[in-house]
Amino acid sequence: MTQPPRSARTVKCPVCEKPALFAPSNPWRPFCSERCRTRDLGAWASEEYRVPAKPDEGGEGAEGGEPDTTS
Repeated sequence: MTQPPRSARTVKCPVCEKPALFAPSNPWRPFCSERCRTRDLGAWASEEYRVPAKPDEGGEGAEGGEPDTTS
């Protein structure tokens, strides 16, 4: 493995928060290891990461209720 350039920066691994080299010499970047990369992929696959949704303001909404015809 080649030495990283002096200007290479380190970042916090998103999984374990250890320092990870953010350079082409790190094949798992931005992760510190293959293990952390695989754990993150598993979290995506099992839908552990979710984007919060706003609650529906109109009551029933478009999820199977009757359409709003009050307009």
